[in-house]
Amino acid sequence: MSAKDFAGARIEQPVTARFEAVPDGEEIRMTLRANALVHGECARCLDPVEREETVQAEWTVRERDLDDPDFDLPLNEKGHLDVDEWLCQEFMFQIPTVLLCSADCPGLCPRCGKKMAECTCPPAEAEAEPADARLAILKSLLN
Repeated sequence: MSAKDFAGARIEQPVTARFEAVPDGEEIRMTLRANALVHGECARCLDPVEREETVQAEWTVRERDLDDPDFDLPLNEKGHLDVDEWLCQEFMFQIPTVLLCSADCPGLCPRCGKKMAECTCPPAEAEAEPADARLAILKSLLN
């Protein structure tokens, strides 16, 4: 599996995967389990994020499904299951589209662009008073 980008995240190689197919009469039970190290940046504070992701999927496939042209499992040019492509598809749907360094990350200050923990900007309420005072002066001039 080649490295691919998923919503700004990079999958570090190698991806370890275990694929198991168990015939059961007319059906085949398939299990795919994969681990990968995902690199990206926090969507709020832009810090680097490194996270291990595990993908597990299970399917039951009937033999007649394999002859169906609309069957959704990816097949290679020989008509065999393309496990690498299948793994890519599973990662695309299971890796978070927005990576965060933590659930309570405060992000960046909209005024100075620094991390909120490092920001020294006055609180928004402190800026509201002068604007209100200016508005009062303007209103008095208009009257």
